[in-house]
Amino acid sequence: MTVSVAVQTPDYWVNACAELCEKDRLLAEVIEKYPEPTLSSKGDLFSTLIRSIIGQQISVYAADAVWGRFNELVGSISPSHILNHNSEELRNCGLTNRKVEYIHAISQKWEQEYANLDWDSMTDAEVKRKLVALRGVGPWTAEMILMFSLLRPDVFPIDDIGAIRAIENIYNGGNPMSKQALLDKAEEWIPWRTVATWFLWRTIDDEPVEY
Repeated sequence: MTVSVAVQTPDYWVNACAELCEKDRLLAEVIEKYPEPTLSSKGDLFSTLIRSIIGQQISVYAADAVWGRFNELVGSISPSHILNHNSEELRNCGLTNRKVEYIHAISQKWEQEYANLDWDSMTDAEVKRKLVALRGVGPWTAEMILMFSLLRPDVFPIDDIGAIRAIENIYNGGNPMSKQALLDKAEEWIPWRTVATWFLWRTIDDEPVEY
């Protein structure tokens, strides 16, 4: 069973796109090429977290396929519903043993401690610290939560392979760039690095990123 939920789009999106187009001619061409869809949030941080765990180190297409099977098995994505299914059932969705361990551990911790936290009141750094304390959640996963669940406008996932490849393709002829060079380029997009990253991803995958 799948459950449909309303999605939210950032109220800053149009303004951010306009400012980025003024700052960066090459990025403006990408923004004009991919006007729809926009970044959106389903307003469910736990579900977004689990989906980001599923998407770790695999392609967008593979993640979508695994997520579809997982969603069909579990139904409404909640800690209790996930904990109702054993490791073998979750592995049959296409998950590795390690990801199954992470998902079960996160679900248990969420019920015990995390469910009632006021995420909206936290800074980006506070959200990241709280999330990376969970087993299986690294900086990249925390950044996906900031972007796709909390819709924070100025997140740049420096270790994201797709974003790196897009920047190198657009700004450096496809040649490798150092981490510092990538960070320097991203600084030009402050305070809208989330929006810039969204459009960078669109140049790599036809299928929009979703969590």
